[in-house]
Amino acid sequence: MDVLSTRGLDPAVLPAAVTIERPRNPEHGDYATNLALVIGKKAGVQPRDLAGWLAEALAGTDAVASAEVAGPGFLNLRLAADAQGGIVRDVLTAGDAYGRGDRLAGVKINLEFVSANPTGPIHLGGTRWAAVGDALGRILAANGGDVTREYYFNDAGAQIDRFVRSLIAAAKGEPAPEDGYAGGYISDIAAEVLKREPTALTAEDSHEVFRRVGVNLMFDEIKRDLHDFGTDFDVFFHENSLHESGAVAKAIEQLKTSGGLYFEDGAWWLRSTEYGDDKDRVVIKRDGDPAYIAGDIAYFLDKRSRGFDLCIYMLGADHHGYIGRLKAAAAALGDDPKTVEVLIGQMVNLVSDGKPVRMSKRAGTVITMQDLVDAVGVDAARYAMSRSSVDSSLDIDLDLLRKRTNENPVFYVQYAHARLSSLLRNAADLGVTQSDQYELLQHDREGDLIRTIGEFPRVVATAGELREPHRVARYLEELAGTYHRFYEHCRVLPRGDEETTDLHRARLSLCAATRQVFRNGLGLLGVSAPEQM
Repeated sequence: MDVLSTRGLDPAVLPAAVTIERPRNPEHGDYATNLALVIGKKAGVQPRDLAGWLAEALAGTDAVASAEVAGPGFLNLRLAADAQGGIVRDVLTAGDAYGRGDRLAGVKINLEFVSANPTGPIHLGGTRWAAVGDALGRILAANGGDVTREYYFNDAGAQIDRFVRSLIAAAKGEPAPEDGYAGGYISDIAAEVLKREPTALTAEDSHEVFRRVGVNLMFDEIKRDLHDFGTDFDVFFHENSLHESGAVAKAIEQLKTSGGLYFEDGAWWLRSTEYGDDKDRVVIKRDGDPAYIAGDIAYFLDKRSRGFDLCIYMLGADHHGYIGRLKAAAAALGDDPKTVEVLIGQMVNLVSDGKPVRMSKRAGTVITMQDLVDAVGVDAARYAMSRSSVDSSLDIDLDLLRKRTNENPVFYVQYAHARLSSLLRNAADLGVTQSDQYELLQHDREGDLIRTIGEFPRVVATAGELREPHRVARYLEELAGTYHRFYEHCRVLPRGDEETTDLHRARLSLCAATRQVFRNGLGLLGVSAPEQM
């Protein structure tokens, strides 16, 4: 930075990224930065003096109308009208690409999410991941990442055996096994198995027939529900294929050879505590069978062999221990643990009439994705699941999501887009065109709206960096409020016989840019942007 060099200071003290934020109080300016406070001590000067030098330098540029020092060294900035107008121009020029960046360009990302056991319909936890995971995939791609969405089918192990025994019991008209699965869907699938394979119950390989047909039927239903929810996958990976192909045995042998495993008490253990896990993990049990983690290790190796630079796992609240073990497995295989990221999603509860909703009509003991969609629709379900951090449990008020009022967050945001669409249609009917005389946009509410749409690329970048799609949803709600306040104070279209002015045209351009940002933001969440409501 020239201001440092001219003062005889070392520019090396500058951080890799400079934090610039919008002040909560508009009277403090359009933007503020604490840069002088961050680097003052390193540069060997008082932060307030450094802020003053920065203010002098910035005030002399075309983009900054004023720069003022505040407090111990904060710097408050006001943009020049031309610079603010440039934001509107950028949005309209970029169109659907506005907000996209290249921070992750060249990074090949495997994003695994939902991965619900194929023993029943997708429940609310899986529904949350379907919404959040799909949104995250869109956001990572918007940041330049090469994203592959992957679903890991757990079609090996004891849970499949319990599922098959439950189907057979239902086909015989018997109660579900004590450790089995109940619910109307089990009877439905059992009946479909018999329809397709009439001799399934008497066949010599009855268990295998019910397994093959029943599991596939459950898979098909899961895929159909996800597709209807707007969530599609590039890869459906079957756990069983790792065992059948010998990939698990190969991974275990690799760990034995590298010393990543040790033998004790009749079992083979992963030295996971050496890599930050809270305890060593059994990989081969005393009976010689692989533990569940053996498949996880082979699966990670498979992902890396497919060329993925980053493997993101989105897991349920009961999988917190997987963070340490997956990173430990990567390290034990000689890989960088940073290639593994594990996101843990907390529980989801439904509330109606102030009381918890506990039972599904079809699944019996859980609420399913289809139950939620039937109750509120895809858009409301996806938005509600995406607008909160997955680190915290989520209570969804069905009554609120059914309301067509501003109390309902998704309605509030979609209505803003629909209102803008209606305004632009009315402008076309009146023959009012847009103009680029953005210097006319000097009302406080115009400035608020311009600066808010200007924040969108930063929000998308931060949401991608922190893996937090809810930041986009919360931003859209802020944008909706800012737009509604603008609409109340700034007349966009002429009334009656009033003459159309350049200000009307400039405001119309601002509205077109705002609608574009709503469309782009809702698209990142996989939520529709309706033209009318």
